[in-house]
Formats: sequence, C-alpha cells, structure tokens
Amino acid sequence: MEQDSLLVMEHIHKRFPGVVALNDVQFRLRAGEIHALLGENGAGKSTLIKVLTGVEHLDGGTVTMEGTPISVKSPLEAQRQGISTVYQEVNLCPHLSVAENIYAGREPIKFCKIDWRTINQKSKELLKQFDLDIDVTAKLDNYSVAVQQMIAIARAVDVQAKILILDEPTSSLSTAEVEKLFQIMSMLKDRGLGIVFVTHFLDQVYAVTDRITVLRNGEYVGTYNTAELPKVELIGKMIGKEYEALESTPPAAAQDSEAEEFLRLEHAGTGSISDVSFSLKRGEVSGFSGLLGSGRSEIARLLFGADRHTSGKVCIEGKECSLKDPLEAIRHGIAFCSENRKTEGIIGDLTIRENIIIALQAKRGLGRVIGYSEAQQIADRFIEELAIKTPSADQQIKNLSGGNQQKVLLARWLATDPDLLILDEPTRGIDIGAKAEIQKVVMRLAQEGMSCVFISSEMEEMLRCCSRMYVLRDKEIVDELTGEAINEHHIMQIIAGEGETVNEEV
Repeated sequence: MEQDSLLVMEHIHKRFPGVVALNDVQFRLRAGEIHALLGENGAGKSTLIKVLTGVEHLDGGTVTMEGTPISVKSPLEAQRQGISTVYQEVNLCPHLSVAENIYAGREPIKFCKIDWRTINQKSKELLKQFDLDIDVTAKLDNYSVAVQQMIAIARAVDVQAKILILDEPTSSLSTAEVEKLFQIMSMLKDRGLGIVFVTHFLDQVYAVTDRITVLRNGEYVGTYNTAELPKVELIGKMIGKEYEALESTPPAAAQDSEAEEFLRLEHAGTGSISDVSFSLKRGEVSGFSGLLGSGRSEIARLLFGADRHTSGKVCIEGKECSLKDPLEAIRHGIAFCSENRKTEGIIGDLTIRENIIIALQAKRGLGRVIGYSEAQQIADRFIEELAIKTPSADQQIKNLSGGNQQKVLLARWLATDPDLLILDEPTRGIDIGAKAEIQKVVMRLAQEGMSCVFISSEMEEMLRCCSRMYVLRDKEIVDELTGEAINEHHIMQIIAGEGETVNEEV
C-alpha cells in the first residue's frame, strides 16, 4: 500500500444478474492529486464510483480512507465521510435558488427558522472563491450548464469534501469553460483534495492529471504516471489492442457529383431556424459543423419532423412533402439518433430487443405486429453486427454501458432500413473503441448507398467521416465544403467569420 494514499480500494468485486461488473479491481488516490479513471464504456468506471459512493453495495473487497476501513451504505453516508460527486448531468434542483441548492439539507437555523440571510451571504462568499459573482437568490436554471457545474462543485467542496469525483464534467462545456474548470481543479488540488477525474477526452487527461488508472472489462489494468505514459500506449491499454486498429478506419470517400439526390431543403425554417437550404445525396456522409447553438441540432430535428417546418419546402426524391411529425419521417425512410440519448433515446426499463424493434413497429403500424420470433432474430442480428456487449437480448438497456446503449439505438434505426440516417453527437460520452466502431458502420452504410447526416463536436471524427461539410454560424449555413476544402483550419476560419465561400448552388 502507498504510504500517502488518501483512499485505497482493494480486491473490489461487484456482480449484477448475468454480469460481473468488477472483478478484483483496485484503486488508490493520493491527497492533492488529480487522478484520471479511464476505460471503455463497460469497463467498470461507473460501477466503481457507485460502490465508492454507496449507490451500489460491495460484493467483496475493502475500502480504506486515511488508513481507516470504511463501509459506505448510501450517498449521504459517503458525503459524511468526505466523498462528494459531481455528475455529467448536474444533479441539483433547477427550480430552487442557487443558495438553496448549495445548502439543501444543511440549512442554518435561527430562532427556529431557516436563516436565509446567512445562507445567501455564505453562498455568495463561497462562489467568489470560484470566481462566480452571480445572484445566488436566482433560480439555478437561469444559469448555463457550465455555471451549474461550478455551483455543484462549490457545494461538494463546502460539505468538507476530502475526495471530489468529477464524472464527465466537460462534455457540455466550451473550451473556455473547460479551462476555467481546470483552474478550479488545480486550486482544489493545492488545497489537498484528492480528485477523481472521469472523462473520454484524452487531451484533457494529459492537460490536467497526475496519474491514470485504467480498467478494462471490469478488471484492473494498471496505474501510471500521466507524464510517463504515451497516449498511444494508453489507448492500447484501454481497448486491449493496438492503436493501429483504430487507424484502419478509412477516411471518408470523395463525394460523387453524379450521386442521386435523396433530400433537398429550400429556404426551410422552423421557430428556431430560418432560410435553410441544402441537399443530401445517396452514398454521402454530410457533416454539419459549428459551435454549440449554431443550429446543427435544430436542422436534425427539422429533417426528422420533430420540429415542423413553417416556411420553405422539403423535397424527398424530387417530390415536395410535409414532414409534420417523426412518424411521417420514418415512413419516408428517415431515421434519427438524438444527442439526448437518455431522454430521447433509450427506454431504460425495456429490453434490448424491445428497444431495437420499437421504431420498426411504429413504421409498420399496429396492424402488423412484430412477433417474438422475428423480434429476436432482428435483435440477435444487430447484436452480432454491431458487437453489442450483452449476455442476451433480454437484458434491460439501462444496464448497458453508454457505448452499448448507443449501438442499440443505432440498431433501432438500422432495423427500419432507412434511406437517410441522422446522427446527432453519436459518439458523445462513449469510449474510443466504440467511437471507431460506430464511425466504421457509418462509412460502410454510406458505401452501400445510404445518405447520412453526421453531427459532432469533435472535429477529428467529422474530418474522418464526412465527404461533404455544411458549416453553420448563428443558425445559418454559411458555407458548403467538399474535397480538400474540408480541413480543420479552414472550418475554424469560417466559423469565426473569415474565408467564407458559400456555395450558391445549394
């Protein structure tokens, strides 16, 4: 055992029905360090955190904090032990004030009443330590996700945390907001906190962490000093194979100018975007690039009928149509994987099989019910084709890792045999191996003649996957790029308002 360890977890075992989630895992955290916990989805990271924070109970192993064995039975008990967690999706109360969120469950009392003056004053003083000068009496949902995360971290620290767990804290933040978070993390590190940093952004790991622990398939791979572990080796340890396997993903094929057009928008708009024009060809992966809020997701929702167009027109295979709702879009051969996997994608209490066939059943209608045998054949086919890690199609989808949930959603839409597949942030929050597999599937589908729309905040995968790129700014398409014009420097110039060469033919 390391003499300076703040936290030691040894021989950790956790089983779920049909699944060994953790098998003899160990983890050691020092005071005053930022320690990355990495691995593919399904590697056991989330389960290890749940065991540490009392969400799940141990099946075997020991947990020691500052040399004393502890047994955490609930998140509240974890908090009392000095273990605080800030999740990717901020778990505060949006309709309460900032101050109420910070002091919820531990409000100071004066004359048998809650001392609101003290709560507001102390909240303001606390947030100033995080360079946040905001109205603490305003509702939490008045503020951006980035500010809400800072508030969650401030609350976590204020409850006398010794260990702070940050679970995918940067997935919804801008570059400037990430830099600000890193400054806060460094400040807390200097105060002696042990910080567990869970992320899929490897550049961020190397920018801010001291050590890395890697899990794979529920087992401990190793712990390494960040500065001494090359990124290529780290990826190999995470996925259990050489990095060259990822590099074998071919770049997007050049666009075919003679390809058949599947869909065209002409001056189309909804309540949130206006005057959008472009076309989608068969066999192409068309990317929509731009900053958050540029209109990428709004275009995806328009194409799927989730937001009905109120101006302009939509033409499919040369014929004007009105995509009044998603069901009509499905019947026109359009499929859509939303960026909000948890709220607009998976149905957690249903099985993998049920989640896969639900869109196909909607397309067929209630008069043609899919029987169990056919449903099982469809599920088994896509479980094999997409390498979905599960004991069986009867497993509830909520028990799968994020990457495998995403594959199930992809299977759901592929089962409808679509002509157009819209993917909005299909690889957000999933591991590098699953990302590569999904990218390969997308390009294979394009080669087979499917039209694909690909939206991602990760420029590298956009450049890898897309043969045509539409660049958006302020909810308008400002340029269309093909061939050698699709490069990161050029796209960044256009987003910044430089170097535009809008294709007037769209």
